Amino acid sequence: MTAKPKLHYTNGRGKMESIRWLLAAAGVEFEEEFIEKKEDLEKLRSDGVLMFQQVPMVEIDGMKMVQTRAILSYIAGKYNLYGKDLKERAWIDMYVEGTTDLMGMIMYLPFQAADTKEKNLALIIERATNRYFPVYEK
Repeated sequence: MTAKPKLHYTNGRGKMESIRWLLAAAGVEFEEEFIEKKEDLEKLRSDGVLMFQQVPMVEIDGMKMVQTRAILSYIAGKYNLYGKDLKERAWIDMYVEGTTDLMGMIMYLPFQAADTKEKNLALIIERATNRYFPVYEK
């Protein structure tokens, strides 16, 4: 029996959430090892398992994979969720990139200056409502 994939990330959603969703869609059980303190991340870095010194990192099939898009592509390909041909894969990639754009706006909102946060939240809501959600619903 193959070991369950092990996900390394903070105890939050962020860039690991789409990986969790894809594993769930594939019906794959996984384990999570949360990075709870700076020392946890430093240990991964000093062990040399983080190619770019950052998470998310997924241990799967004997690999320690980093970079969200690479992890998603691998899981999708492994579990036949990456389209039946090149054209379907291109459509999937477009949806993934759109979701990445929207998530990027949302993830950086807490780090913006207080005087611009309200304006930027309104912009995110407008773009989500008029640009992204109609595409996903279609």
